[in-house]
Amino acid sequence: MENQGLPRVVVFGLLGVVLVFIFGSSMFITINPGQKGVLFETLGDGLDKETIYGQGLHIIAPWNDMIVYDVKETETFEKMEVLSSNGLSIKIDLSILHKPVADRIGYLHDNLGTNYLEKIIKPAVRSVTRQVIGNYLPEELYNTKRKEIEEEIYKQTLKIVSEKDIDLPAIYIRDVTLPATLVKAIEQKLKQEQESLEYEFKIDKARKEAERKEIEANGIATFQQIVNRTITPQLLKWKGVEATQEIAKSENAKVIVIGNGDGDLPIILGGQ
Repeated sequence: MENQGLPRVVVFGLLGVVLVFIFGSSMFITINPGQKGVLFETLGDGLDKETIYGQGLHIIAPWNDMIVYDVKETETFEKMEVLSSNGLSIKIDLSILHKPVADRIGYLHDNLGTNYLEKIIKPAVRSVTRQVIGNYLPEELYNTKRKEIEEEIYKQTLKIVSEKDIDLPAIYIRDVTLPATLVKAIEQKLKQEQESLEYEFKIDKARKEAERKEIEANGIATFQQIVNRTITPQLLKWKGVEATQEIAKSENAKVIVIGNGDGDLPIILGGQ
């Protein structure tokens, strides 16, 4: 009996090896860093949207299917041609940063599938960009309101894709191409505006300098008026007497005549 059972073990072993060889690629699934997986059970309830598989090796039944999503942040470039508010054609180059919401890839796969970029992100970006830029003039996009336009495109697109289990970190305007004649006209206008600002600055500077000189002159005049009111002949005579007293104390030889100078001030004669 034992000799009869041995061939069965060998047969089943060989059968197992053959099955592994045939279905091994579908049974052993490796999920790399930056990836997540969601399982589709062919003989069960279909897509298991709640269970998310992380990185590492996973063994599944050969009749099931593991759908692997890249959940790292990805950059996609989109070039478009849109119309401004005055009907001029503008070429715009956008950079879109996107990724699926990692713990919602089951629902993302159920609603959109792995091709969510082409199905939802790009159409949303194109639609919103045309709508937003259609409200602005080319020169605003070219210079003054570029950041504002970029932010508006991002916010409106985010409202659309966030409802689809997609994360949208940012949208950037990488480049804007306007007709050459329009660019030249805009640059000339900006140059004239800059020259006008410089001229106004010079006028304002001259005006402030004139005001400064006027204030300075008024201060000097006020000072002179105060001095004229306070310096009287009596004060000057008294200061003269004080000065004479100081001179008289000097060791240098001199002759002082009292009362013969202008205003009866002393006269100093001689001295070395």
